[in-house]
Amino acid sequence: MVITATMVKELRAQTGAGVLDCKKALEETNGDKEKAAELLRQKGLDAAAKKAARQTADGRVEAYVHPGNRLATLVEVNCETDFVARTEEFQTLCHDLAMQVAAASPRWVSREEIPAAELEAVKEGFRQEMAAEGKPAAIQERIMEGKLAKFYKENCLLEQAFIKDESKTIQQLLVEMIARVGENTVIRRFARFQIGQ
Repeated sequence: MVITATMVKELRAQTGAGVLDCKKALEETNGDKEKAAELLRQKGLDAAAKKAARQTADGRVEAYVHPGNRLATLVEVNCETDFVARTEEFQTLCHDLAMQVAAASPRWVSREEIPAAELEAVKEGFRQEMAAEGKPAAIQERIMEGKLAKFYKENCLLEQAFIKDESKTIQQLLVEMIARVGENTVIRRFARFQIGQ
């Protein structure tokens, strides 16, 4: 099949990948745009995983104030260079993350940040709840895993569903950004301020 410039342009607009990468992906998939996009996405995710260990010394602090001025958030998002930090795409990500913190009220960036004592208290609460309900010991461990997964999704920013597209988590959103810009991107910290809380 002949790969046209229009096909490459459309795939590039859809994925943000380079011209040569789009052309190669279309050639590998015999012009199937959906399969080519999936191939590029997978290659990007593989590259993103390799970049995740790199130093992030630049970035941006984004503020979001909800209409009515009763709720505001600050989010620090780091990347490797000021060039990426100044791009519209990175700024949009930062703004979306600040809105996510306002809307979803996470308590920590990741599950690794949860204090051990607090996590143990949550687990103990789940154990008491299961004991009160008379759940058999054989299934308590599976129930505990499910309850903890729900707790992480509600309280850890990286595990929350993205408010603009609930089919992906914030972690997946970051991995996609890393794949597109070619730099490691990390949510360093956030703060949420609400009147009366």
